[in-house]
Amino acid sequence: MKRLLSFFLLFFSLSLFAQESNATQDQNASTMLKVQEEQKALKQKKRERDKIVSLELELDALEQELEQEKIWTKSYSSYLTSLEVEQSLKQIEKQIRHLKRKRQTRKVKEELESLSAKKKILTTQLGELKQKGSAPFSELITPPKIDNAPTVSNPMDIFAALSFLKTIKQEFESYVQRKEELAKLIQILKKEIKIYTELYELTQKKAFKKKALERQKELDKFQAAYDILLVTADVYKKRLDVIELNLNKAIKAQMLKLGNIGIIVLVVFFVFFILKLFAKKYITDNERFYMANKFITFANFTIIVLIIFFNYIENASYLVTILGFASAGIAIAMKDWFMSILGWLVIVFGGSIHVGDRIRVDMDGMKYIGDVLDISLLRITILEDITLTSISHNRRAGRIVFIPNNYIFTRMIANYTHYSLKTVWDGVNIAITFDSNHKKAMHIAKEIAKKYSKGYTDITRKQLNKLRHHYSLKNTNVEPRIYSFIKDYGIDIEAWYLTNAYATLTLRSVISMEIVDAFKAEEDITIAYPTQRINLSKDNTKTMPSDGELV
Repeated sequence: MKRLLSFFLLFFSLSLFAQESNATQDQNASTMLKVQEEQKALKQKKRERDKIVSLELELDALEQELEQEKIWTKSYSSYLTSLEVEQSLKQIEKQIRHLKRKRQTRKVKEELESLSAKKKILTTQLGELKQKGSAPFSELITPPKIDNAPTVSNPMDIFAALSFLKTIKQEFESYVQRKEELAKLIQILKKEIKIYTELYELTQKKAFKKKALERQKELDKFQAAYDILLVTADVYKKRLDVIELNLNKAIKAQMLKLGNIGIIVLVVFFVFFILKLFAKKYITDNERFYMANKFITFANFTIIVLIIFFNYIENASYLVTILGFASAGIAIAMKDWFMSILGWLVIVFGGSIHVGDRIRVDMDGMKYIGDVLDISLLRITILEDITLTSISHNRRAGRIVFIPNNYIFTRMIANYTHYSLKTVWDGVNIAITFDSNHKKAMHIAKEIAKKYSKGYTDITRKQLNKLRHHYSLKNTNVEPRIYSFIKDYGIDIEAWYLTNAYATLTLRSVISMEIVDAFKAEEDITIAYPTQRINLSKDNTKTMPSDGELV
């Protein structure tokens, strides 16, 4: 019995110890679980804080990107401001209506005046802020206006068409760039809304929820604008494609036309080049070759102008009408040019002056003698030669002188080599004293002139016979002519002879020296020159000079 009791007590003690041990273990497990839950909560809070910080950093980065899209954000800001101004204006108008119903005391009137001034200011601001149309971004989403495409009717219009195409392409690229900027802005707003929503869920702050709603309103506006922009850009692109296709087709047609005209012009150039080669080969006379060359060049130029003219003038009668109206003004403004062209026609077809002729022109007190180098549409070009006029009057020679063709109507132009004439009359004069044998002197001068001018005399005789076919000639005497005249200091012997029109001074110099040498060799011929006698005698009696003496 005692043994059973002892065993029972031992078993009871072990049971109590086991229960206490289990209770301790349960308590320790509960404590550890609580600690783990607290650690888990701390980690969760840390993760949430880190998430919030990360979201705020991402939000700052998005705000910076948003700042770069100023064209759209400023437009939306202007739209919001206009709404605020409009709301304020409505409130002021409501207050004004309310005050007008009250008794018009001094205080009420002053308040009405103040509100009216505010209304005027806000109305002005609202007019400046509002964009075209009622929707926001209406100016940004409206495609650029396409002007009327230029008509390509001649080669010069090609440059205008290319410039037009370049302009509309640049405008379309700018429009597409706006669309891309708006798409980027929408993506930024979507990210911001998502971030604000997450921040609100993490922090339960109403500010984040409010910001998310504001961004959502912005997104709705921008999304609506993007949808319109997307459709408008597609329609605009199709219009540009049609315009570009038509202009490229017109440019291609003009290029083909220009190429055909170029080929025709080259053929014309080749034909006239061959004609010039034939003229050079078969026309040996320089003057005739020059005129033939001039005629071929003029005909070549005229044909080319006519080819271009009739290819690019669709209505010739319309051109004639325009020229008829414009001719009066052009004739007044370009009178000298028209007169020069008319003078050119007179010169060329009248035959008064030819290239190679020696002419003299008197204009503005100056005298120019030279050889004709060229007769163009507007002027005659001469090379000034050394002549008696150059020596005694101009003291200059060798200049290229340009004479307007209209001078033929208003100035004195003398031709020394008209038609077949290549000679002119020239003369020398030498004075002898009164007591000299003037008959002998005249005979000597005539013989010398005849000796040196004989070749020119024969040539002139033949030339005058040819000239009879064109003019009525009465005096055809070509022999040297001798004249004598009484001067104050003696007898002046004049010897006139025919000489080369291009070298008068050479023969004049030779004949002059020959006559001087011949007169010096004769004892009864004395060359006279102006002299005077000074009487130094004290005798007051005046004596008359003997014959031949000069006082």
